[in-house]
Amino acid sequence: MEMNDVLILGEIVDGSLDLRTLELLGAGKKLAGDLNTGLSLVILGDEVSGPAEQALTYGPDRVYGVEHPLLKGFNADLWLASLEQACRKINPKIFLMSHSFTGMELGPRLGFLLNTSLTTDCIDLSIDPEDGLLLRTKPVSGGNAISVFKCPGEPQLVTVRGKAFEPAKPGEGKGEIVGMAPEIDKSMIKVESIEVVKEDVVSLDKADVVVSGGAGLGDEDGFEMLQELSTALSKSFGSVMIGCSRMAVDKGWISSDHQVGLTGTMISPDIYIAVGISGAIQHLVGMIQSKKIIAINTDPSCNIFKVANYGIVEDYEKIVPALAKRLEELS
Repeated sequence: MEMNDVLILGEIVDGSLDLRTLELLGAGKKLAGDLNTGLSLVILGDEVSGPAEQALTYGPDRVYGVEHPLLKGFNADLWLASLEQACRKINPKIFLMSHSFTGMELGPRLGFLLNTSLTTDCIDLSIDPEDGLLLRTKPVSGGNAISVFKCPGEPQLVTVRGKAFEPAKPGEGKGEIVGMAPEIDKSMIKVESIEVVKEDVVSLDKADVVVSGGAGLGDEDGFEMLQELSTALSKSFGSVMIGCSRMAVDKGWISSDHQVGLTGTMISPDIYIAVGISGAIQHLVGMIQSKKIIAINTDPSCNIFKVANYGIVEDYEKIVPALAKRLEELS
């Protein structure tokens, strides 16, 4: 069977398509257009009719609903077997997964079963016009460099970092829903989840405003000053969170879930305030999509000012308290 479609693994959160799935649909639509082929989505679960109908409004030509009572909740062994069976029937040319827990759990094993290469944590995708293969851009060397990979074999399999693409917009769906019933049973379960523990981590990608600190703060006490600014901002700008550069994490000043950049979280808030951050490439890539960027640094030649909408060359210990005070007065 000829391989054609760009296929996306859809993920469901609280009964609706996850935002990362919408981002993959946005990326997949462009790739399918460049290849002049179809765009499809596959959803797994015990009942997927609702999300499948929702998915059609985002423009795929087909939504494959892989349904089975044993697919309620996530079990890697059963999902892997179901996904392998679906891929062999659909025969996609390209298969996109989110670089989420699900994608990272299934991607490597699926690549092995389908005898194809997997490229993880991609931040950009395009089609090579010469041979039609997928060009996969991703960070390497601990985020200090960015490389482009091209691999033979089909399906062209990748996981994609969240916030790397704009989410697809809903419209008038004209596609079809195709039902699939996988051949699975409980004997296929090799690892059983006993308990799921939810981590209390910072979700930087959901913030309206991010105030980030870097090595220029001097020590961890600088983050207390940023927290005061964050509190003042939250009275006017909704969700405000504290971010940081990798240097601040390496120095032990703040936990890694606050880190912005290629080795942290990719974000696109309404406002990004960089305090004492020089602007290494791995950091800039993670926040460059912010709508407004404000930089505070004593070094006028640092890279962060090249991408900032507004820049202040001054000691942050003078600027940040004054800014927080003024915001308090205005709120």
